[in-house]
Amino acid sequence: MAWFLGLGITGVVLLALSLVFDGVLEGVLDGALDGVLDGWLSLPVIAGFVAMTGFTGAIVLGTGVAGAAGASAAGVVAGAGAGWATYRFSRALMRDQTAVTPTVDHLLGTSGKVITAIPADGYGEVLLHLGGQPLKRAARSAEPVPRGTRIWVEAVPTSTSVIVRPTDA
Repeated sequence: MAWFLGLGITGVVLLALSLVFDGVLEGVLDGALDGVLDGWLSLPVIAGFVAMTGFTGAIVLGTGVAGAAGASAAGVVAGAGAGWATYRFSRALMRDQTAVTPTVDHLLGTSGKVITAIPADGYGEVLLHLGGQPLKRAARSAEPVPRGTRIWVEAVPTSTSVIVRPTDA
């Protein structure tokens, strides 16, 4: 039983090391068998297989259900299942897509408020909201716009300035 517990503990230690040395084993074995084993030789998958093989073997041997050979077979089956589940879970996490990161181009068509009056021949400042975050930008307008006026962004000529028009509302 000590061998099985040793395997289980080794698997847990490998899993802890995989948090530190993420991707090292894949880098060493990069291109092995033309990518057939891609992802299957990752440290978390191997750690899951080894840990589950050891602990399942120890449980089966400790309960007296089977001898060493039966415990080994049960451990390998359970380890293969844990390795497969780890592989699938890691692939699902890798495919997880986040929302598109907002850029200054997303300011086009947003509304805001003038915080520094915009003269007819110069710049003022407006407060806009992009992705839930307030942004202060330099603003120009074809007509003078007083402080506190609600505005609409018509164009984004640079990353720090916008062209606006006052809204009726």
